[in-house]
Amino acid sequence: MLAGRFFVVSIACALLHNALMVAGDLLGWHYAATSVVSFAIVAFLGYRLHSAWTFPRAGRGVAAFARYAVSMSLNLPGFILGMYVAVDLAGLPVIMAAPLATVLLWIVNFAATRWALRA
Repeated sequence: MLAGRFFVVSIACALLHNALMVAGDLLGWHYAATSVVSFAIVAFLGYRLHSAWTFPRAGRGVAAFARYAVSMSLNLPGFILGMYVAVDLAGLPVIMAAPLATVLLWIVNFAATRWALRA
């Protein structure tokens, strides 16, 4: 059940993140700048959903949100590096590179979220 809930929330966050990445690309934003904007939006939404539904006995509040935000921010450099490799080195368009980088960081997110929202 926990893994299923985590998967549902993760998919929702990943879809939102990828939509924001593609929208930023269409607006002419660099993927690094769009990644930061997306992080702020998705981290807030992810915390709310995970703390309320995925981990219902989670500690909530400023400390839990700070742990969650820090743990998720650890993915930001990895995502930007993945985008650099996929876009700048491999020549993939953002619409393909963003989902690829997202999938590669999914397992790390599960472990980090479980730690951040521990009861």
